[in-house]
Amino acid sequence: MKSNILVVDDEPVARQSLTDILRLEGYIVSSVPNGQAAVEYVRTHAVDLMVVDLKMPGMDGLEVIQVVNQVSPETEIILLTAHGSIESAMQALRLRIHDYLLKPASPAQIIASVKKGLSRRSKTRASLTAASTEGAQEIFTLKDGTMVDLSRRQIKHKSKVEHLTPAEGRLLRILMENEGKVFSHRELVLLVQGYDTTQREAPEILRPLVSRLRHKLENFPSLSERVVSVRGTGYLYEGSK
Repeated sequence: MKSNILVVDDEPVARQSLTDILRLEGYIVSSVPNGQAAVEYVRTHAVDLMVVDLKMPGMDGLEVIQVVNQVSPETEIILLTAHGSIESAMQALRLRIHDYLLKPASPAQIIASVKKGLSRRSKTRASLTAASTEGAQEIFTLKDGTMVDLSRRQIKHKSKVEHLTPAEGRLLRILMENEGKVFSHRELVLLVQGYDTTQREAPEILRPLVSRLRHKLENFPSLSERVVSVRGTGYLYEGSK
């Protein structure tokens, strides 16, 4: 299956040149002239990888990356800039981009980076699929009758019903299907959100999600203490004692 790539650059010549290079490699390529158009495109289309210019009028490349990481965390991103600086490179890497190339990058550099990014995306998707299908059990029924339906992302006990968001559902599934196994913060960010991050940043990314999930589990006594923090490491799902 051909990969979908989005080129984002306000310079028409650069935008067309990048589009042509990637189309010649057999990719399906779309292009937009600014950051706002890029965000709108990603909201409504599946994008495997995005090549985005750093300096653009209005919404710049870093702002685009921040939004895309939220709305489409599986999209790999390559940042291109003619204004190479350590500061912008470090900031971009903190936003979890795949690569950072200085303009003018050669066609060979661009193609190599794109291939590597798409390969990384395939591995991430494989990890997500394996986590959700390996020995997949869709419904867990606890001793007090509380039912956790992972396919519907729903928890029920008598008349009480709680619905989980997709991310909360993925997190609970991974933990429940691997009862007693400690997952590191970094592993959980990769499996739940679909992107890699540093060991230092992962707890900050994960904490709000775990907090929201625990808040919902508080309504069910048999679940309320099951998602356990392992200090300095990550989380596990603790079964009934």
